[in-house]
Amino acid sequence: MLTLVHAGVPVAGMATRLDVSTRQLHRRCLATFGYGPRHLARVLRFGRALEAIRAGEPLAHVAAVCRYADQAHLTREVRALAGTTPSALRCEPYTEPSVANRSTGRPSGSKTTA
Repeated sequence: MLTLVHAGVPVAGMATRLDVSTRQLHRRCLATFGYGPRHLARVLRFGRALEAIRAGEPLAHVAAVCRYADQAHLTREVRALAGTTPSALRCEPYTEPSVANRSTGRPSGSKTTA
């Protein structure tokens, strides 16, 4: 399915190729990823754009390569998904989220609870 998403196949086309209904595809995506196939496509496209932005590619080029309609479309998507601008993403290095804002630490991986 991820291959179809990367290829830009519409949701109805994905469902047809996978021999399921669009509703069944949506349910399976919700169970696996936490959101539907269309949002999954947005997130994956954003990830590709983020890599190119941080590599220093011009924003207009990033928009074209990642199949955004134009640079303004890229900017709107980045704001919607990351809450910031593409230029700000270029400048800020990725860091792990601070533990200070959490009420509990990361899960240890243990399946038992105290």
